[in-house]
Amino acid sequence: MSALEDILVSGRARRVYSGAAWSVGAATGPLDRGWTGTRAWDGPPLEGDERWDLASVTKPIVGLAVMALVERGALDLTGAVGTYLPDYRGGDKADLTVAQLLTHTSGLPGQVPLYREHPTRSGLLEALRLLPLRTAPGSRVEYSSQGFILLGLIAESAAGAPLDELVDRLVCAPLGMKETGFTPDIALRARAVATEDCPWRGQVVAGEVHDENAVVLGGIAGHAGLFAPLADMERLGRSLAGGASELLRPETFALMTAAHTDAHALRRGLAWQGQDPVGSPVGPSCGPESFGHTGFTGTSIWVDPAAGRYAVLLTNRVHPSREGDGIVAVRRAFHTAADALRGPVGRITGRDAGRGTRT
Repeated sequence: MSALEDILVSGRARRVYSGAAWSVGAATGPLDRGWTGTRAWDGPPLEGDERWDLASVTKPIVGLAVMALVERGALDLTGAVGTYLPDYRGGDKADLTVAQLLTHTSGLPGQVPLYREHPTRSGLLEALRLLPLRTAPGSRVEYSSQGFILLGLIAESAAGAPLDELVDRLVCAPLGMKETGFTPDIALRARAVATEDCPWRGQVVAGEVHDENAVVLGGIAGHAGLFAPLADMERLGRSLAGGASELLRPETFALMTAAHTDAHALRRGLAWQGQDPVGSPVGPSCGPESFGHTGFTGTSIWVDPAAGRYAVLLTNRVHPSREGDGIVAVRRAFHTAADALRGPVGRITGRDAGRGTRT
C-alpha cells in the first residue's frame, strides 16, 4: 500500500468519506493513482470510473473556457458586466469587470442561499441581479459563488452558446475529457458517488449537483455542476502541469495562474486559488507559485508548476452530512505525502477489492 493510499484508507476508517480516488503525477503521466472505499456507506465498492460531483472545482474549469474566449476576442478581462448583460445596465453591478469576477474581488457576497426564497431559475437570477454588493469592487477578496454564476451568464452571452457547450468545446474536448459534463443522464447517475442526505431534497443525493443554487439553475452554472471520473481529472491535471498548451497560449495561461490579489493575504489568480502563505488548503508542502482549487464535496486539484506536478483528490466528504471538517487534515496529509513521491512515472495495472493499485 502506498503512503497516499494509506492516508485515504485511514480517512475512510474515520468516516470522513465513504470513498476516495486520487492521481498524482506530471505531464508525462501518473506517479501514483487509485481508489478506495464505496460509492455510499451502503453502496458497492468503487471501480475507478465513478462520476464525482466536482462542486467548486467547476469554477476553474469554467475559468479556462472564459480565458479561451478572451484569447478569441469574444471577452475582455476589463469588460464590464453591463456590456455583456443588458439587464444589468444602470445597476450596481453594471461596471463590475470580468477580471473582478474571476478573482473574487467584485464585491458580490458569497455563500448566499438564494434557492431558499427563489425556487425557479428566473426568480433566482433576478435575485442575483438585485443582490446588493457587500464591499466596493476591487477592495477585497471575498469568495463568491454568486460571482461565478454571473460569470457563466456573461460567457454564454459573449459566445452566443450555452455554458455546457462552451466548457465541452473549449476545455473537455481538447483534453479528451469525454466523460466530464453537467447534468448526468440516468445511466451516469447510476455510476455517481453519493453526496449529502439533503434535508432540502429529502433524500441522499447521487448524480444530481449537490449545490442547491445550482439545482435551481438546472444543474448548469458557472460555480458548480460538473461531474467527472478520475481519469478525466487526471487528464486535466497532466495538461495543467505541462502548461495547458492544448487550451491556452503560454502568455494567457501564465496570466491566468499568476497572483492578481495581495500575495500576503488571499492569493487569487483568474479562477484559481494561489498558495496562501497562511492557511493554504493543501498545507505548506506545495511551492509558492502553485495553484489549484477545492470543492465543497471534498474534491480538489492542485498544480505546482515549479515541480511540474499535479495532484487530484476526489472524495465525498459531505456524505451523509456536510458537518465535520476531517477532510482538512486528510487533504493536507495527502499533499505532504504527494510531495514526497519520487521515481519513474507509473501506471495503473490492477484492481483489488475495489481498490486501484499501481506497479
